[in-house]
Amino acid sequence: MINSKQELRKWAKDKGKLREQKSKALVFELLGSDIYRKAKNIMLFYPKENEVNLLAVLEDNTKNFYLPKINGQELLCCPYSTGDELCVSCFQTKEPLTNADDKNKIDLAIVPALCCDKMNYRLGYGGGFYDRFLKDFKGATLVCIPEELIVETVYPERHDIPVDFVITA
Repeated sequence: MINSKQELRKWAKDKGKLREQKSKALVFELLGSDIYRKAKNIMLFYPKENEVNLLAVLEDNTKNFYLPKINGQELLCCPYSTGDELCVSCFQTKEPLTNADDKNKIDLAIVPALCCDKMNYRLGYGGGFYDRFLKDFKGATLVCIPEELIVETVYPERHDIPVDFVITA
């Protein structure tokens, strides 16, 4: 029985291979979704090991893509095209070297999650970067996650922000 956010985070991290295995099916579901088709400017994330990998969507040349970059406690969104140079951040994630753009240009932010609950709250790694980013974000928000990682609750706290949509496979 999982009784805390910390226990849930450990359980979900252990399911990393499942996130990797379901990536192709999640890309398929994402590309077929109305929310994706309607969006023009999309922020996604560069996956770490054992995260859902959605980078195949970058082949869609009808969209403008952005990747996040960490700046202190803030998450910035930076334009990205396949082949652009990336650097490794302090959290060992790949980030673009391009300058940040206005996050309100983004129609859809696809955010990472270890798991999600039935109220669309996501469990991340605990840094709060995405919650701070989403606090005044005006676009739609989405998580792509294997259906096996939808849980009853992720023990949301006051500062946690649910996403608008969850796509599963």
